[in-house]
Amino acid sequence: MDEIQARQLATDWIQAWNSHDLDRILAHYEDDVVLTSPVAARLLGDPTGNVRGKAALGAYFARGLEYYPNLKFELLDLFWGLNSIVLYYRNQNGGKTAEFMELSAVMKVNKVVANYNG
Repeated sequence: MDEIQARQLATDWIQAWNSHDLDRILAHYEDDVVLTSPVAARLLGDPTGNVRGKAALGAYFARGLEYYPNLKFELLDLFWGLNSIVLYYRNQNGGKTAEFMELSAVMKVNKVVANYNG
């Protein structure tokens, strides 16, 4: 992955979330994606915070969009590696998040680890 690809992926991902279009959001993920997040742990009542598979991820994201109807992300920075990217962004409440995303050969997310500052 190079900087241009990383910036395009980040821009598309942020725009998808800001559109609140679930299909557009899910287009970034592989069918066998695994997400780990403290927010998932809280919203789903699962202390592992794991969401496995695109169908489960879609249900989780739909719940999140309902829970946060004014959700909006602003990209602050990004980092990229050979097959991964870290998006650092601010949400509608001013909270900051860094998401590590491991990417498949076709540049779709197959693993996500979300980290929050508060």
